[in-house]
Amino acid sequence: MYKKALISVSDKTGLEEFLKPLVKKGLELVSTGGTAQFLKSKNFKVQEVQNLTSFPEVLSGRVKTLHPFIFMPLLARKEVKKDQDVLENYKIQAFDLLVVNLYPFETKAIELTDKEKVEWIDVGGPSLLRAGAKNYSQVTTVCDPKDYLKVQKGTDIQIRKQLAVKVFQKLSEYDSVIANNLNKDKNSKLKEFKLKGRFFKKLRYGENPHQKADWFKTRDTGLHSVKIIQGKELSYNNILDFETALQAVKDFKEPCVVAVKHNNPCGIALGDKISNSLKKTLSADSVSVFGAVLAFNQKLDIDCAKQLKDIFLEGLIAPQFSKAGLDILKDKKNLRILEWPEMLCSSSNSSSLKEVMGGFLLQSKDKVSHIWSKNWQIIGPPPSNTIKKDLLFSWKLCSHLKSNAIAVIKNRQSLGLGMGQVNRVDSVRLALMRKDKFHSHHKKDLILASDAFFPFPDSIELAYKGGVRWIIQPGGSIKDREILEKSSELNLTMILTNQRHFKH
Repeated sequence: MYKKALISVSDKTGLEEFLKPLVKKGLELVSTGGTAQFLKSKNFKVQEVQNLTSFPEVLSGRVKTLHPFIFMPLLARKEVKKDQDVLENYKIQAFDLLVVNLYPFETKAIELTDKEKVEWIDVGGPSLLRAGAKNYSQVTTVCDPKDYLKVQKGTDIQIRKQLAVKVFQKLSEYDSVIANNLNKDKNSKLKEFKLKGRFFKKLRYGENPHQKADWFKTRDTGLHSVKIIQGKELSYNNILDFETALQAVKDFKEPCVVAVKHNNPCGIALGDKISNSLKKTLSADSVSVFGAVLAFNQKLDIDCAKQLKDIFLEGLIAPQFSKAGLDILKDKKNLRILEWPEMLCSSSNSSSLKEVMGGFLLQSKDKVSHIWSKNWQIIGPPPSNTIKKDLLFSWKLCSHLKSNAIAVIKNRQSLGLGMGQVNRVDSVRLALMRKDKFHSHHKKDLILASDAFFPFPDSIELAYKGGVRWIIQPGGSIKDREILEKSSELNLTMILTNQRHFKH
């Protein structure tokens, strides 16, 4: 068993339970200031680092463990007589257990100035981990509380090596996060970007059965942290669809339900309560919703469950599920039900990445306006506040469709969506066709949103024939004058936002 441990942790989760049985078997503890005080409060006998080194913590805690009397017992090799002679000469006992986790730079640095955030850059912790991991032949080095149970009863050389690999992966990721954060200045000459992920799980396959796929995580919270209540294992395509649904549903504060199929919203609606939003979403495109995933921005209650019990769906995700609702859905054994209370407050990635041959493209995330902008230009009769709400709803919805993207809506419900076409007029035609198929009673005063400008007036004429009265689009076409003239001729109101939302 372990004889002497050095403990220095920011995250103290599970530490007391981990150490108790080891101390009972004779483990001696050495620890730094904050961790030492925590352990003493739990009635552990602890030798503080400064007593071992005969040197106090200095520079407001910036220097605690950087001392030969800490690193010699971590790095000394049992098989090297000179190393052992040094320890004996200084009357130092080697460490055989090192437990260290790092300052949470990523979470602390989000809203801090550069001067403030540098204080969350760990120096001693990475140095300790690197030393312990280097000497894995003798030192068990634990950087993750999730590994406590694995090492509590001892380790062999293979486990210690695995833990060492995890340490170096963690350090590489930690340094990348810091470098990327400090390198946000667009004028910086340092143009290197590193992406590090931790293996989460192996997937059955990728987009197709012959493709292999793994799931990696870049931070502790995210889609991987959902609670899976029931259903089949998540597939590669499920994960992508849930991600698209989550990004869309987070755009709305009102009760909202989004249905996603093949990585495109196929139905979305707002209502006065979540069950009414669901009813409108399901009826938006009752054919395409078959086999979709649905995202809710409020608790899925019994009224929602009753609407879903006879529909084939791939999965549901919501911040919470009522017990009565789950009782109704439990017979749908294959239905994936994901609960994630933090889904609406979990921050999205600040950038998006696409791989290309020989490299990758990195861009900031697209952000669509969540409020009606005073800078938007209105050409034609001004819309009422109610119509403005519909226009804003359509504008946000359209940003989540693959371009060329067209959304036809009314009363904050999608009626027809056209996306992924190679020309805009076909997307308009597709959106209106779906509107006529499922909502033929809506013949006038419709709202249409376009993610980019109209290159020709033909789309405007087609929209008018389909009952569209209001159009919101970025503008910017060389034929804007012709398009606005056609809009005026047809008595349509055009809103120009001067910002497009391509999604390739």
